[in-house]
Formats: sequence, structure tokens, C-alpha cells
Amino acid sequence: MSGRTAVVTGGASGLGLVTARHLVRAGQSVVLVGRDATRTRAAADSLRGLAPAGGDPAPPRTYTADLEQWSQVQALAARLAADGQHVDVLVNNAGAAFPRYQQTPDGVERTYALNHHAPFLLTHALLAEKALTPDARIINMSSFVEKRARLDATDPDVAGTSWNRRFFHQMNVYATSKLVSLLAARELAHRLPDGMSVYNADPGMVKGTGMNSNAGGLMRLTAPLFRPFSITPDEGVRTPVWLACASPAPRPSGGFFSRSRPETPSRLALDDALALTVYTRTAALLGVEPLTR
Repeated sequence: MSGRTAVVTGGASGLGLVTARHLVRAGQSVVLVGRDATRTRAAADSLRGLAPAGGDPAPPRTYTADLEQWSQVQALAARLAADGQHVDVLVNNAGAAFPRYQQTPDGVERTYALNHHAPFLLTHALLAEKALTPDARIINMSSFVEKRARLDATDPDVAGTSWNRRFFHQMNVYATSKLVSLLAARELAHRLPDGMSVYNADPGMVKGTGMNSNAGGLMRLTAPLFRPFSITPDEGVRTPVWLACASPAPRPSGGFFSRSRPETPSRLALDDALALTVYTRTAALLGVEPLTR
């Protein structure tokens, strides 16, 4: 679907930049969001000249924000709206895993702040700013490792602070942050205005992105063991690019997609009552007005 505008968070490198590259080649205008202004501008420069002949996409634009901080997520949405950016596709790609427990200035665990709070808050802030187009697609980068999540279904912790009181296992924390994001998206799908869609895209086990090495800890140590079974970044972005470009919009909204088709996530990720609790608790935590069902 050419002639559309896609905002890609974590777009300065890795899967975010590769996703942006494919979207530009598909004729979409791309807006990159990164933490470092210089690196993000360099990434945008690398996309120039990739658009198909005869198309007229806008040159890549860049915004800088630290998405671990709620105030910067809200400011990003306000800047996009003030600049007249009409967002057809929002790719919530930015994410990370951290080797030890740390809290953000907002008092929440860092992994949850980036992997769950940032996509939730940016989506709702853009909705409030009326910056999302009527047929907008919201694509959250998910992970098959959500099956390793350790979430108390009777009292789900959406802030991640419970990990300060129990054994902090890097992979389990990362997996649980992805599960709560999956659950929130499941409920959001019931609340979005007609015509809009939200998806969870699993890129698979991807090599060469720096995700594991940047994460440090156990993930960095074990990454070489899985390299022979990993896929390339270009293969890893096929699902989010398909979700962004396919016509008509893929179904189901709120679904978990891998290899460009719907897949079945863990049992907890399919729990509608838990999804409602996670959504409403997250909205309350972030000070967001929940969308009506």
C-alpha cells in the first residue's frame, strides 16, 4: 500500500531500520524515531533513493525520544501531531532486555517501560491527538518467547516492579513484558475505532541485529548457541512489513502473527478476562483514558 506514512520506533538500527527500508521500497513515507539524533538522521539518510520509480513518498523524517520515559513518549506524540503527521502505520519496534533490575524515573521496571508502556502510551496518545488515520494499523513487535512469561493471572503486575522482590531472570522478565503487551493489544482490538487494526508481529530468532549483545547478561552469553538456527534481519521483518502493506488489512485484529500468518500464542495470551485486567491496569498506571468498548 503506497502513499502511506509509517512511523517506526527504534528506527536508527536493527530490525527497525530494516523494516523502514522495506516500507520505503514499498512506496511508503517513513518517519524514524530513535534515542540518538545523529544516528537516527544517518539511518534516514541511508533510506534516500530507495523509493520505487514513479512514486512520490516524502523524504524520511526523524524524531528523537527516549521511549523509556513516559513524558518523552507523550511529547513525541504531540510533536508528530503538531507537525501534521498523519500516521497510517505505527510500528512499535523499540524494545530491549536488561540484565538486572532497574527502575525508570517513572518508578517502573525498564524492560516493561520500553516493551509494554511505550507502545501502549504512544498508541493512545496518537489516538487522543487524532494523528492516526481512520484505517491506521498499529504493529507491536512481539516475540515467541512470551511463552516463557511468569505472570500471576490473579494479580497481573503491569509495572514490572514485582521483579525487585523475586529472582530477576532476564529472559523471563523480557518474555513477561511481551506477554502483557500481547494481552493489552488483545483488549485494545475490541476498543479501536472501526477501520483501525492492531497486530502483534513475531520476527522470529534473528541474527545480526545486536539485540542479544546489547542486552548483556545471559542473553549475550547464550546468543552464539542459537546463531546457526537464526534467520536474517530481512527475513525477520517479513511479518511486520506484510502487516503494514497487505491489502485488505490482515485479520484478526489483536492477533499474534508469525511468518506472515496468524499463529497461536500461549494460553495466557488468549485469556480475555486477563486481557481486560491488563489493559485497564496499564491505562490507570500511565494515566491514560481507556478507550470505550
